[in-house]
Amino acid sequence: MTKPRPVRTAALVLTAALAVLAAVVPAQAQPGPADAARALPVVTARAETATLYDDEAGGNANADDPAIWRNPADPDRSLVIATAKEGGLRVYDLDARTVQKVTPPSTGRPDDAPGRFNNVDLVHGLRLSTGRADLAVTTDRGNDRLRFHRIAPGHRGGPLVDVTDGAVPPVFNRDQDQINDQRTVYGLATWTDPRTGRSYALVSRRERTRVALLELRPTATGTVTYRTVRTLDLPSSFRLPNGRTWRPCGEPGELPQVEGMVVDPLNGVLYAGQEDVGIWRISADLRGTPKLIDKVREYGVPATYDEDTEECTPGADPGYGGKHLTADVEGLTLVRRGGHGYLLASSQGDDTFALYDRDVADRNAYRGGFRIGARNSVLDGSEVCDGAAAFTGPLGRRYPRGLLVVQDGRSTPAPAGREATGFKFVDLGTVLDAVRR
Repeated sequence: MTKPRPVRTAALVLTAALAVLAAVVPAQAQPGPADAARALPVVTARAETATLYDDEAGGNANADDPAIWRNPADPDRSLVIATAKEGGLRVYDLDARTVQKVTPPSTGRPDDAPGRFNNVDLVHGLRLSTGRADLAVTTDRGNDRLRFHRIAPGHRGGPLVDVTDGAVPPVFNRDQDQINDQRTVYGLATWTDPRTGRSYALVSRRERTRVALLELRPTATGTVTYRTVRTLDLPSSFRLPNGRTWRPCGEPGELPQVEGMVVDPLNGVLYAGQEDVGIWRISADLRGTPKLIDKVREYGVPATYDEDTEECTPGADPGYGGKHLTADVEGLTLVRRGGHGYLLASSQGDDTFALYDRDVADRNAYRGGFRIGARNSVLDGSEVCDGAAAFTGPLGRRYPRGLLVVQDGRSTPAPAGREATGFKFVDLGTVLDAVRR
């Protein structure tokens, strides 16, 4: 999860500009980004998971990214599989109760980075030597590797069974010393090519713009490994209409990274969220030219990194940003309706979600947005949301119109001084009703 940051660029500059305008022509004051966010429809969650705490007492567990697995034999016993970083994986039932905890592996050397599960996605029907299986695929950011767990609902030890081959290689680094610098695997999306039946993982690199295409390869012993097919580097600087070059502000040495990703299987398109830039549309085989389908509001705003505050101080907004996303752009997921539906994106900076046409014609028009608010004093909303996952269609008695699971970066109430996170379960039908009004 990206560290929660204040809205530090276009929103701040635009607010100040509007204040000046209001002083001159009060009756003509225009709404700003905060007003736009408040104007969006609000939905509430039906359930939430137990709070995770990112400290020693809480096992350094930090909610990040969910995936939804439908149990074909009994949809009411479907599962949500979610990452908790150093806390590993959490498996929840549809009442948001914990079913299983999976601990990330360690090298056994105290000075090495610990295992840290960052993002998760599913592969359905992968042919293993033991038969076809559904897998949960996870980026282990601590070890720069992918991890694989077979989903076996009847398994005595829990529904997830580790089938990671013992010799899986690092994805982006040569050795453990490089891995310990933590420019490692980060975001994740899976894809099965219908033409060949081969399954892949698309993986981004932390603090870099690189995305790698990995082919998943079952072994003769029933485990899974992978090989790198190709990589793609997205831009780290951008030419603006005024002729200037803009580079997103970050800590020294950091490039604008990608985390949220999803592949549309209908047309083999990867959507990738470059956090401080916007959403890219890319061929899932990483061939061809990427297209930026929407930008964050802060796009093009010059900023200077302050080492004392560890924040970026913005300059004047030249007005080249988008209207629907406030950095960071985070979790991406698909809301599928046959050949139609939506691409859903988490606009982390203003606690909203944006919907775009799931469009094979390469347009991806914006169709609306929403917020997730508090249901009552116990069940709060979702703030600074990172990962999101949607399942469209009947999912048992609880969610006959589908389920949306989102990360909540500020789960409340929380004891003072403890970073509290979790996941919210939202009726997807309610979301679609609200957006269509």
